[in-house]
Amino acid sequence: MNRRPPSDEHSNRMPMRLFLALNLPKKERQRIERAARPLREQDLPVRWVDLDNFHITLKFLGDVRPERVESVQEIMERVAASTVPFQATVDGFGAFPTIRKPSVLWARVGATPELRCLKQDLEWALAELGFEKETRAFHPHLTLGRASGGGGAGAFRGLDELTASLEVESQFTVRTVDLMRSQTGRNGPRYSVLHKARLSGEG
Repeated sequence: MNRRPPSDEHSNRMPMRLFLALNLPKKERQRIERAARPLREQDLPVRWVDLDNFHITLKFLGDVRPERVESVQEIMERVAASTVPFQATVDGFGAFPTIRKPSVLWARVGATPELRCLKQDLEWALAELGFEKETRAFHPHLTLGRASGGGGAGAFRGLDELTASLEVESQFTVRTVDLMRSQTGRNGPRYSVLHKARLSGEG
């Protein structure tokens, strides 16, 4: 178990904006950024995410009071203890809600049975603590950038052809589930790891 002692930030009793995520090795984040470079080189009205912030969100928890954090960590440890480390892949690019009128540009993560099971197990376990279950379909991805709202009509013309032409092959082993804190900064959100639960299940 990898649990940090309560910090002063935890003791000030202010809610923290938290989510559960998978963090990629730096080598794979760099590989994905290189593959997506042609997107960044376009004059698109997009706020690009720094590669240090690339992650796969599993569950957004919202504003959580410090006294509930330990219970969340215990749930993470319980699920991780029954989950075997597994391979994840990043294999393409796309956008939500559509490639022609995007709000988010992303790199696609393969929705393997192992990843879906981990997501589902966390959803069910966290529901025990009163966190609402996600009912939308799970589309695992890494956010690369967010549309800024500028540019006008035609700002994303040709983006569908460009994303279809780009190739990325990234594979990594998922070994931990991370509890992340999001804080608003001058240059966008800042993320920090509060806790890591190591996958230790036996196949």
